[in-house]
Amino acid sequence: MSKNIVITGTSRGIGYELAQKFANEGHNVLALSRNADPLLEIKHKNITALSTDLLQETDINKAVDFIKSNWTHVDVLVNNAGMLVNKPFKELTTQDFLKVYQVNVFAVAELTKQVLPYMNTGSHVVTISSMGGIQGSMKFPGLAAYSSAKGAVITLSELLAEEYKEQQIAFNVLAIGAVQTEMLQEAFPGYVAPLTAEEMADYIFNFSLTGHKFYNGKVLQVSSSTP
Repeated sequence: MSKNIVITGTSRGIGYELAQKFANEGHNVLALSRNADPLLEIKHKNITALSTDLLQETDINKAVDFIKSNWTHVDVLVNNAGMLVNKPFKELTTQDFLKVYQVNVFAVAELTKQVLPYMNTGSHVVTISSMGGIQGSMKFPGLAAYSSAKGAVITLSELLAEEYKEQQIAFNVLAIGAVQTEMLQEAFPGYVAPLTAEEMADYIFNFSLTGHKFYNGKVLQVSSSTP
């Protein structure tokens, strides 16, 4: 049975592959990204790609209006959009921190809050975090803003799982390791990852549709390598 799926950060990498995977399997996809062109060019009948800046309330409202008018409910929300700044700590400005937290934490919170009224029993909110956000994991210089933001979003998800458990809406986090994406190259120039964006998208696809039956308020470490 086809489901209604909202995915953020769909212009490249994992989000781009994931949107196509859901659509090819017959699900309806609302793909939110500042650059909607890559998915618009595909012209897939199951994908609605909206140019969306998640930091702008008007853009989030535009996405919610689409849900209200066309779907009535959302089965899965994948918070995949992320932003990374790679700088030594002494060079990081408050503005850098704010920018990274706005995308990785505040926008996740706001979009989730706006979409939740359209989610029913059995719905699943999946947030993509990073191994760098896991307490006790190996940390890397230059990623103070990014990794701390990815830690914050893990705690946020754990809290929401508790707050919405009576509605039986599940919240889980996938803390992913190295995947061959443009963002990985920003963090670790020249590093070759053991997984492609397509392989990780396959994993997230399956987890999004079934993970809520097994987990709620959990963080799964999806990584076989360091970084």
